[in-house]
Amino acid sequence: MTIAILGGTGPQGSGLALRFARAGIPIAIGSRDGERAATAAADLHARLPDSAAAISGMTNEEAVAAAEEFVILSVPYSGHDATLAAMKPLLGGKILIDIVVPLAEGDPKKVDMPPEGSATEAAQAILGPDIPVIGALHNVSAITLNALEWDINCDILVCGNGLEPRRKVMALVEKLGVTAYNAGDAQSARCIEALTPILIRINISKQVPFSHAGVRIWPPEH
Repeated sequence: MTIAILGGTGPQGSGLALRFARAGIPIAIGSRDGERAATAAADLHARLPDSAAAISGMTNEEAVAAAEEFVILSVPYSGHDATLAAMKPLLGGKILIDIVVPLAEGDPKKVDMPPEGSATEAAQAILGPDIPVIGALHNVSAITLNALEWDINCDILVCGNGLEPRRKVMALVEKLGVTAYNAGDAQSARCIEALTPILIRINISKQVPFSHAGVRIWPPEH
């Protein structure tokens, strides 16, 4: 089961490539520059034990074609819509996992939602109703993902229009050793994506004695 990660040469995408490959899932890193992706893939795979699955680098088009079911979008928000529009003809029969957060330009402590309400909803509008878009992995620190000696310290909120695609994505992300929660339809992404700039603000605050914090659903102790 190969997963494509578009934007896999960036910090978030690279971290996810490492984590999924270590969990035994082959990864196809996509980039506009296939040679750059191949170099990044080789560097990432060198960090993993021999038991890890392969990480390959290629163009975005080649990565989507290599994916059996799941394509993760991990590009900067500035390239979000254009990447989706270009990949739309290739995404039939696949699930698009959108992890992009529309942070305000010049101030990552704020969010600048698109007219649709969230990046997840914008992606669904671009791709149309026949290609499921599931929002997930918005609130995980890229530094944590890349530090393989650390456990992922948060839960994953999963949303999107379609219960079955949500369940499939939840099962996928739980292979990373995390707990995934069904957070409802795509409109829930407005809340989930907006948590990220709040976490950024907290994590860079000099008044907080830690960084790289995430969100965890905490049950009552009684």
